[in-house]
Amino acid sequence: MRVTIAHLYYDILNLYGESGNVKILKRQLEDQGVNVSVKFLTIDDTLDFSKYDVVYIGMGTEENQKIALKHLYKYRKDVKEAIDNKKFFIITGNSIELFGKEIIDINNKKHRGLNIFDYTSKEEEFRIVDEALFKCNFIKKPILGFQNQGSIMRNNENYMFSVLKGTGSYPNSTNEGVLYNNFYGTYLIGPILIRNPELVRYLTKKIITSKNKNFKFNPFNLILEKNAYNTFMENYYKEYI
Repeated sequence: MRVTIAHLYYDILNLYGESGNVKILKRQLEDQGVNVSVKFLTIDDTLDFSKYDVVYIGMGTEENQKIALKHLYKYRKDVKEAIDNKKFFIITGNSIELFGKEIIDINNKKHRGLNIFDYTSKEEEFRIVDEALFKCNFIKKPILGFQNQGSIMRNNENYMFSVLKGTGSYPNSTNEGVLYNNFYGTYLIGPILIRNPELVRYLTKKIITSKNKNFKFNPFNLILEKNAYNTFMENYYKEYI
């Protein structure tokens, strides 16, 4: 079995070590005997979504986000088709905003989004900087995440997480992220897959079984990640263990 991961805008959307999400996903797939190829692609490259099994985009500055959006907008129809056909998209940080209707920047200038989803994003003077805890319907254990967010998202009807403790995706919100088909988008950074071993195991299984429903899995090696997760939970969120 072969899995191709497209790491889009690896050079301009990679704040806070978000490339770690790709590294741990690649390692877990390889531990299952999967042949994994990572394609590092940026604004000088031509994108062909038919060649990728997984698309990953991480967090960047607001300026670099707009540079990536200008490039990706040329492929908006291909992106929508890929998402509708249940190709895997793992999107973290402010890259989640690319897939909405528009981004309104700090100067009130509107930037057309890919219009895959109905939400809009508005950059604000304040930033949401917070360690937070979430729950979701497909994993039993709480999700750890760090937020460093300068935008407010409105009209998101496809949320992925519900807040247990922290700010949520914006003030007075109880929801976070976007989940649709195999599109997993979240403002949370950390990197989120390294901080949440159950989440990376879930995604690894989903990717593999999308190719082979009868795949026989090896035991997962996530000892270090589990120890880190458990230590953090015991120190900061003991009441949710």
